[in-house]
Amino acid sequence: LKNKSWKKLKTMVHWSPFVVSFKKRYPWIQLAGHAGNFKAGDYGKILKKYCECEQQCLETLMKDRLQPFVPGYYGVVEKEGECYNQMEDLLADFDSPSIMDCKMGVRTYLEEELVKAREKPKQRRDMYEKMIEVDPNAPTAEEHAQRAVLKPRYMQWRETLSSTATLGFRIEGIKRADGTCNTNFKKTKEKEQVTQAIGDFVDGNKNLLKKYLVRLKDLRTSLEKSEFFRSHEVVGSSLLFVHDKTELAKVWMIDFGKTVTLPGKQTLNHRVPWVEGNREDGYLWGLDNLIDIITDMVKE
Repeated sequence: LKNKSWKKLKTMVHWSPFVVSFKKRYPWIQLAGHAGNFKAGDYGKILKKYCECEQQCLETLMKDRLQPFVPGYYGVVEKEGECYNQMEDLLADFDSPSIMDCKMGVRTYLEEELVKAREKPKQRRDMYEKMIEVDPNAPTAEEHAQRAVLKPRYMQWRETLSSTATLGFRIEGIKRADGTCNTNFKKTKEKEQVTQAIGDFVDGNKNLLKKYLVRLKDLRTSLEKSEFFRSHEVVGSSLLFVHDKTELAKVWMIDFGKTVTLPGKQTLNHRVPWVEGNREDGYLWGLDNLIDIITDMVKE
């Protein structure tokens, strides 16, 4: 009991307006680059800037077999004139957690985004700049001459840099227990590089890898049977890996701002290669590859 009341006190201190530094409490927000999208909620909950798409997904997911693998959802709240989706704080049970964000699927844009970008083709100088910063040889001679690229071209090029195109997932960022953050994974493409990054994330701890593996396999089983998953194009969604020094380790699906319901009775298999028009997202293919990589790491 003593321990429990101490924990409660520690928590209250943690959340007192004088000491709370939201970014410090939620270092993964810096990982995902969403710093402005989150606010502290009541204890055990966080607020994420309202997105109708995410609200609908989370409401449906609360009634789906995937419910244990997503943050608990507590409806819409208003704070300081802004609307937020109120969700479970996935870090509440961890002590100084290490966190990894893996973006799942073979593309991070919706098919409709591609169609829209083509309807109003616009030369984007900012995207050209980003491109040459990564690879000065990436633009064509014509693109170099115009010092601009079209958005669909940029979107498709960007996916070829990382393991998104080759493995069906990519590491977005890793935050270690000591507070160091690494989001420099844009060119982490080869299986060996991914293996190395995951190995660093767990400090070579096989127990953690085994726990993650069990959770990922359970998730895969649930995904294969989920009504929600079958009927949605899941794009730009991440798996959030969290563990701490007590070897508590969990994985959740997060970020449903680009997860859209398929028209009519259409369903996806999530493993078939994406061809424009079939709306396949490669989510399960990516998860299979992630499971295979961690399985190999455990065996080694």
